[in-house]
Amino acid sequence: MCELLNRIWSRPRGEWTRVLRKELPSLAEKMVEELRIAFPAFSALLAEAPKEGEAQWAMEQALLTSLGYQERTEREHRPAGLVVTPMPVSRARQVLFGALAGPHPLPAAALAEPARCAGWPVPASLRAVVLGSAAEAPQLAAALGDALVGTVDGATCLLVPDPDRQTRARLEAALKGRAAAVGHAVPADDAASSLRWARALLSLGPGRGGPDIRPAFVDDHLSTLLLLQDESLIRALTARWLGPLEELTPRQSERLEETLLAWLEGGGAPEAAKVLQVHPQTVRYRLRQIEKLFGPALRDPRTRFELEMALRSRRLLAWVRRFRSRPGRRSGAVTGVRALGIAREARVNGL
Repeated sequence: MCELLNRIWSRPRGEWTRVLRKELPSLAEKMVEELRIAFPAFSALLAEAPKEGEAQWAMEQALLTSLGYQERTEREHRPAGLVVTPMPVSRARQVLFGALAGPHPLPAAALAEPARCAGWPVPASLRAVVLGSAAEAPQLAAALGDALVGTVDGATCLLVPDPDRQTRARLEAALKGRAAAVGHAVPADDAASSLRWARALLSLGPGRGGPDIRPAFVDDHLSTLLLLQDESLIRALTARWLGPLEELTPRQSERLEETLLAWLEGGGAPEAAKVLQVHPQTVRYRLRQIEKLFGPALRDPRTRFELEMALRSRRLLAWVRRFRSRPGRRSGAVTGVRALGIAREARVNGL
């Protein structure tokens, strides 16, 4: 589009319309093809078009309108005989879910027609809910305020409108006993982010539900998710800051790691001693060993911050690896994190 405008504006003003009319069809065709490739939902919309070439014609009209060469296209400006039939409600809801959940957000104008056909006005904000099982998904969608239902990489997901009205108690009541995770509230055009983090949270556990299972909320595990989002960076961070501990025996390293983390979180030996349930003098002895290993860098705030991140990340990653290696764990299954014991692990790490 920018190239076209540059070519138009490089000509005398009297030639602008001629250049535009000449190049507009090929530009519109290219844009339609790129949209078809980038957005599965757009391809689905094209499949519903009653006549070939309708999408390119509509793109040409939109470009002309955006450039100020004509007023907004109305129905009477369409080619003779062209009739656009509305999508069925179920199909429109699928298209709308795909458009909102896709990696590339579509502008509100592009969502208007499927939203109208679906009877689902796009809200200002929403939450994603990811389920461990597709059972009763439509009933859950109705209970949560007419949520959109769809799948992302095989996982059954809901897009729940009006998160401010969806209180935590209401969400917990609707999802109790089911393996589920609730994403953070986001603007509608960022729904993919809420879905991504809800799926990441639920990937930390098994997929079995039960009467005592409660949904996991991304809002409760923001630090955990941030620290676990890239194992390669975790390894780089720990290699950079925890190298001095590698020369010790496993038992010595474990004790000093526990002490260092408790000291960094608590700010002093008495506080660390309470966390570790040892005598304060034991903590002071270990801290002298730690100071010999790390030197004056421990007095630097940035070093302490990155050391704490490295220690927390390594512990969380070790927990996840142990959990995922348990016999009988179903691949890709999910459940509430609190039921797994990660809440206890998080408390140890100060998360």
